[in-house]
Amino acid sequence: MLRPRIIPCLLVKDKGLVKTVHFKNPKYVGDPINAVRIFNEKQVDELTVLDIDASAENREPDYRMIENLAAECRMPLCYGGGVKTPEQAQRIFSLGVEKIAISSAAVEDPTLVSRIAERVGSQSVVVIIDVKKKLLGGYEVYINNGKKATGKNPFDLVKQLEKLGAGEIVINSIDQDGAMKGYDLNLADKIRAVTHLPLTILGGAGSLEDIGKLISKFGIIGASAGSLFVFKGIYKAVLINYPNPSDKDTLIKNSFQFS
Repeated sequence: MLRPRIIPCLLVKDKGLVKTVHFKNPKYVGDPINAVRIFNEKQVDELTVLDIDASAENREPDYRMIENLAAECRMPLCYGGGVKTPEQAQRIFSLGVEKIAISSAAVEDPTLVSRIAERVGSQSVVVIIDVKKKLLGGYEVYINNGKKATGKNPFDLVKQLEKLGAGEIVINSIDQDGAMKGYDLNLADKIRAVTHLPLTILGGAGSLEDIGKLISKFGIIGASAGSLFVFKGIYKAVLINYPNPSDKDTLIKNSFQFS
């Protein structure tokens, strides 16, 4: 039976695990491999690892790091960062990664989605779309770690990507990133209305209640978070965490009761 997925999202910079706020000021929070080992023990649904430097620095993915992560990871792993060609995606896939995430490169050349899907299958192609509110209303797609506005409408882009063979869409809210004040449910609602693809929402979760609200509203959806799963308490002490299986089942069950 299909179930909502609760997905930690790890950001990697200079081979270290970091966390950002509104895509800025990355704070070092630990070692990625150590985090993966802890998440293994926590029995997480799925794990996303994004190298936030690779695309911005126009360099190849760090295949050695990816191989080490995939070898350690006992849950489905989605990797993104620096993927610009089908050949790169195929190599990453061959290392044991289940899903390939593309972002800036897919926004600049949406046909990349089709070409990668031909190599690894649509079900393994995830497109992450970084979205920011416009001053006068509406939303706009950004690339290069939120540094460059594209002028593109995220809703039109999602429809285009679905036709080109994307297997999943991740909507990442720049405005909510690291704020831990809840997801942008309005944005999620508008995206859900234009696509039938599996959808994951990232950016803003500050509590399990925020995840519960997302699941309650949308049902079968991916609820992804970074800060929630690496920080603990009002002082944001670094502590890798994730709800235990029984708490997660209760959260999902209660969310569906109110959906």
